[in-house]
Amino acid sequence: MEAGVGLALQSRAAGFGTGRRRTAMYGAESRCQIGSLRLGDQLASPAAVRARGTKPVAPLRAKKSAGGHENLHNSVDEALLLKRKSEDVLFHMNGRCIYLVGMMGSGKSTVGKILAEVLGYSFFDSDKLVEQAVGMPSVAQIFKVHSEAFFRDNESSVLRDLSSMRRLVVATGGGAVIRPVNWKNMKKGLSVWLDVPLEALARRIAKVGTASRPLLDQPSGDPYTMAFSKLSTLAEQRGDAYANADVRVSLEEIAAKLGHDDVSKLTPIDIALESLHKIESFVMEDSATGSQTESQAQWIQTL
Repeated sequence: MEAGVGLALQSRAAGFGTGRRRTAMYGAESRCQIGSLRLGDQLASPAAVRARGTKPVAPLRAKKSAGGHENLHNSVDEALLLKRKSEDVLFHMNGRCIYLVGMMGSGKSTVGKILAEVLGYSFFDSDKLVEQAVGMPSVAQIFKVHSEAFFRDNESSVLRDLSSMRRLVVATGGGAVIRPVNWKNMKKGLSVWLDVPLEALARRIAKVGTASRPLLDQPSGDPYTMAFSKLSTLAEQRGDAYANADVRVSLEEIAAKLGHDDVSKLTPIDIALESLHKIESFVMEDSATGSQTESQAQWIQTL
């Protein structure tokens, strides 16, 4: 089997976990390892978003690791599963954009890049676009120099510009869901909520640090305890807003289907595959409902 089938599946996972697991949902058994996905420079301003068009993200490439041919074979199997499912989804998408929502640290960017690659879409991180529009290196710096409200205003402007385009996968900031105007723009496409247990988020954020996350950064205290406490507060404030998403992808449900006792054992491909399945179910149902509504409207016009 040619390695060029592929996506790039490298030796270290950029998401929640790595290792061997049984893909019972998709009828195959393999070792899923996906590496860091690299994206070229984002755009300098929301206006520049329009100039970019719909150029797909750079393709991922298969990389043989110490496991040898077996590892490469299994990686290509995973790539084929993703590509076949993406073709099913594309048939019903009609170029609609996909907006990933969820708490900070939920893996929106990592999963979003995979989805963009297999769908032939472009990928954007709304936080990065805001940083470049404002001319500052990080969201934390924007919060410090200006304010959260200033950041939210620019975030809404970015999402408004992106909503006028097609064939994009957009990883939104964790707080994008709190403004109704953002939902108005995201509803022009399809929204996907990556629902991750707070314990898993707190462990992950405590491990990498909170300096880049202004709403979590604390001067002292146990990193996990402080992160979990703040995440719990944010979840209470935003839980209903996240539930507005068209599709909910629960990592706990994926782990249960795959026989894992911890969501940290899931890989980005596990999550991306489940996201595609959920998206397909939604767009097929939405398409059927839309066709039925159109038929009813035509029938009424004949009365």
